[in-house]
Amino acid sequence: MPDFPDFPQFPEGSPFEDFFQDFMGKRGQGLPIQPQASLGSGFIIDAEKGYIVTNNHVIKDADDIKITLSDDETLDAELIGMDEKTDIALLQIKTDKNLTAVKFGDSDVMRVGDWVVAIGNPFGLGGTVTAGIISARQRDIHSGPYDDYIQTDASINRGNSGGPMFNLKGEVIGINTAIFSPTGGSVGIGFAIPAQLAAPVVKQIIKYGRTRRGWLGMRIQKMTDEIAESLGLDKTRGALVASVTKDSPSDVAGLKTGDVILEFNGEKIETMRSLPRLVAETDIDSKAKITFWRDNKKQTTTVKVGELEKAEENGLLSEDQQEAQKPETDMVELNSTGLSVTEMSGELREIYNIPGGVQGLVVSAITPNSTAAQKGLVEGDVIIELNQQALSSPEQAQNIIKAAKKAGRNSILLLINREGAVRFVALRLDNGEKD
Repeated sequence: MPDFPDFPQFPEGSPFEDFFQDFMGKRGQGLPIQPQASLGSGFIIDAEKGYIVTNNHVIKDADDIKITLSDDETLDAELIGMDEKTDIALLQIKTDKNLTAVKFGDSDVMRVGDWVVAIGNPFGLGGTVTAGIISARQRDIHSGPYDDYIQTDASINRGNSGGPMFNLKGEVIGINTAIFSPTGGSVGIGFAIPAQLAAPVVKQIIKYGRTRRGWLGMRIQKMTDEIAESLGLDKTRGALVASVTKDSPSDVAGLKTGDVILEFNGEKIETMRSLPRLVAETDIDSKAKITFWRDNKKQTTTVKVGELEKAEENGLLSEDQQEAQKPETDMVELNSTGLSVTEMSGELREIYNIPGGVQGLVVSAITPNSTAAQKGLVEGDVIIELNQQALSSPEQAQNIIKAAKKAGRNSILLLINREGAVRFVALRLDNGEKD
């Protein structure tokens, strides 16, 4: 059961730590290192085939996996497949016993305050039942790309990992996975993978022995109020496309850097986090309708969904495979921004290690305490685009800023390249400055 944060068993530098290492032979002396054992929980989802669901971190790198049933019989288990991104593993046992299976319920209908029951093997005490309520939903604990955890105050401790969380109908609506604890024990903050996320993963592992997730071939970033205002959106919503991988499904469908994804297959994208999950759960090679924002209006396109795992195998997710933006460019202060920029040159490329394919205006100075400084911009950053227009000169940048002010905009949107990585930065304009 992972803890957040991860606290060491002994204080760093403690004499007990040295003693423990010596005793276990970690310095090549003393007794041989004993095989380590990991305890966890799980639940049967198919009594006929003996399928058991647990957490990936419970069985990861295990030489042998053994399952102890409720009657204390221990059986060898085979690993059918696992998924590190969601921390799910599927095991199988073979027995003549009549097993009892449970089924997944609908976690999406669960509300904060609903009662839940957790069953597991905390500290090796198998068959322990605890009860509590759902404290929160859609928690992001930064453990993976699809974080969407159910938070509960039902007691979850070490050994509960992989165990089921039931609703009052006896349906599994979550898989107990992690705790936040400064002590290592339950303090009433536990996290479970929702059934709506887990069930499709389990089905894919049963069918293919691995996951097969949908893939569009774009990097996205979170929308902010300033970015939304600079793009003319009525409110902060959607997912901002930071870059598009060349020849990917998104590229073929005509999506571009700076587009804002508003809907995917009819589902509204209120926050960036919801898009990766929707795409991942979409069938490979199926066609999905995307509604996006570009040039101050909604537009639509259809994309043929690719496979994430194949893209990973082919190295299409690495930074150097993403499309570099192109344009060209002299030392000028950009009014109202706190930035001074210079046209691109061979000398600047050497000084700031700017790749040959990257074009734009190089940030040469930043006014202290300006919005640009607060946003983390540094000398050597390359401004590829300003308000979604490729830059060719500082004068062009000034004209774009003037046009934004004239239109009543309080912010401008920069596309920044730093050491090959691209991201959008919205800068609030100081309208007190003169043009």
